Amino acid sequence: MRTRLLGGVAALIVAVIGTVLLLTYVNGADRRAFANVETEDVYVVQKTIPAGTAAASLGDSVAKKTLPKAAIAANAVTDLAAVQGKVASVDLQPGEDLLTSRFVDPTAAATSGRANVPAGMQEVTIKLPIERVVGGALAPGDTVGILISFGADNGQPAQTQLTYNKVLLTAVQLSSGANARDTSTTQTAASGGSGIGSASSNSGGDYLVTFALAAADAQRIVYAVEFGKVYLTKEPANAQLNASGTMDRTRVFQ
Repeated sequence: MRTRLLGGVAALIVAVIGTVLLLTYVNGADRRAFANVETEDVYVVQKTIPAGTAAASLGDSVAKKTLPKAAIAANAVTDLAAVQGKVASVDLQPGEDLLTSRFVDPTAAATSGRANVPAGMQEVTIKLPIERVVGGALAPGDTVGILISFGADNGQPAQTQLTYNKVLLTAVQLSSGANARDTSTTQTAASGGSGIGSASSNSGGDYLVTFALAAADAQRIVYAVEFGKVYLTKEPANAQLNASGTMDRTRVFQ
């Protein structure tokens, strides 16, 4: 009995030692493989990235990984700055290298009039006059800042705050429901001019702007529209986020 017990303990110890040695060997495999190979850190997709996702919204959907240079594509992304201001042109799947060739300018991705919604986000549409949507110079795939203002109420002072940054626009329409970009393109071609069409192309002067947001943030935006005012800023990936908190009358004149 005692001999069998000792034998069992010995076998368990041997098994544990063998497992530790195996794990050590496996963990060192990459280091040994790369010991005499030139390597480089590139970004690899970790979670599915839908087409239309802005580079500024990639977050933990990508991560850096060390790979042999010989196995890295010529247009692999080594610095996310290379794709800032652009959106994914196709769905990107976990395990594949992040490539600059799979990102395009938002205008190129917006030919359908809509940008894809990132996983986990919801869409919400609000109506805003032209002076609150950067004069209408917005398109699906753009990222914007959202300013919220509330008037004085119940002893609270009037306040304004740049509450959200780099929010993805998935659609921009005229009050009629037509895509704003389609209308502006038609008007530009007819007039022989260039750029975005004027507000006269929009009978009501209002725009229907659709955002991709988390559910709680969508609630806040709707509340702000119902009981306050909302303004948008065009906020590309390289925009400086240097707002100075909540603004009231005393701070305006400081």
